[in-house]
Amino acid sequence: MKPHALPVMLAMLCLPAAAQDAWVDEARRVAASVPPKLAAVLTAEIERGGPAHAIGVCREEAPTLARAASQESGWSVRRVSLRERNPKAVPDDWERAALEDFDRRAAAGEKPATLERAEIVQQPGGAVMRYMRALPVAELCTTCHGSAERIPAEVRARLAELYPQDRATGYAVGQIRGAMTISKPLR
Repeated sequence: MKPHALPVMLAMLCLPAAAQDAWVDEARRVAASVPPKLAAVLTAEIERGGPAHAIGVCREEAPTLARAASQESGWSVRRVSLRERNPKAVPDDWERAALEDFDRRAAAGEKPATLERAEIVQQPGGAVMRYMRALPVAELCTTCHGSAERIPAEVRARLAELYPQDRATGYAVGQIRGAMTISKPLR
């Protein structure tokens, strides 16, 4: 057993089963609240000014929606990916392990939309409830995250301008693009 595992196991034992289920249910709700809002904003912006215009909105609106969800819920909310577009979306070690596990499970036939991980993790400041939910690529996403032939020239140009180190293309519908990741100190 790893030395840091004992405090986490003790923290879990101190929580009644209903409390363990309650925090995971709450985490699921919070994680699921941001993607539909972002999809609605992007759809409206694409209709208004086209996909190249929507990139700038996504760049600003996605972090704004995550901050709003954080403030409303008390959880720290963000998106991460193994192939990030935004340098702030780089996963930490726990998130990287979860994303890699999601990829293995999807390759073994599990549906990406069902992939999640919930754990209480010991960190330097104490025990933290951590939850991740995979974000599969939807048809809407392929205009900016799809294969080179799916991405229009004006979108490629805008992506190169805003994200010169972009690694978030080449995806097909249903693949795991990244994940919503949320955390909250265990109190």
